[in-house]
Amino acid sequence: MIDVVIADDHRLMLESLAEALDSIPDIRVVATASDGRELIDAAREHRPRVLLVDIDMPQVTGIAALRELPGDVPAIVVTMHTGDTERHQAQAAGAVGFLSKATPLPDLAAAVRAAAAGEDMMDSDELDEVLSRHRAPQLDAGAASLTAREREILRLLAQGVSATDELADVLFISQKTVKNHLANIYDKLAVADRAQAAVEAIRLGLHKDER
Repeated sequence: MIDVVIADDHRLMLESLAEALDSIPDIRVVATASDGRELIDAAREHRPRVLLVDIDMPQVTGIAALRELPGDVPAIVVTMHTGDTERHQAQAAGAVGFLSKATPLPDLAAAVRAAAAGEDMMDSDELDEVLSRHRAPQLDAGAASLTAREREILRLLAQGVSATDELADVLFISQKTVKNHLANIYDKLAVADRAQAAVEAIRLGLHKDER
């Protein structure tokens, strides 16, 4: 799980971005900030793996905040101002990435993964190549160990097929086998029942698996 702190003085943008990123399986937003001083405090308190920082913020700007923070936490500047001057300022302050606020969510998530992996994304000519290596979510060990059959059962649960006999009929397996698979799913995803498993399947994007 990649812990992230987001800083932006536009409340709607901040809340929307936090909610969107937090819904991604391997990313967790641990704090938000609406100015540079709050960002500094949040970064020191939560020790995230990645910072997402706007430039223009009251009291202390994003660039000034990055200059004050130690460079051991990679930062991505996400801004409306994408000129060379702002890019150079971000790079000089230690940012590893420089993205527009119009960047699609999958690319932003990929940038977060790339930053956490130690990638430098300041070279715009190589940005697409870097992001392409990090577009797939990194599941935790339990979710990653799900078998093809367990993923299929999760997809069905997320679609509302939850009764043991229904699952057995759809998959052409015995009810006992269904129960065994469910037990394994509960253990791997650390959930207690079918409803929780269905919610987790949706969060992980496993409901989109093809049969």
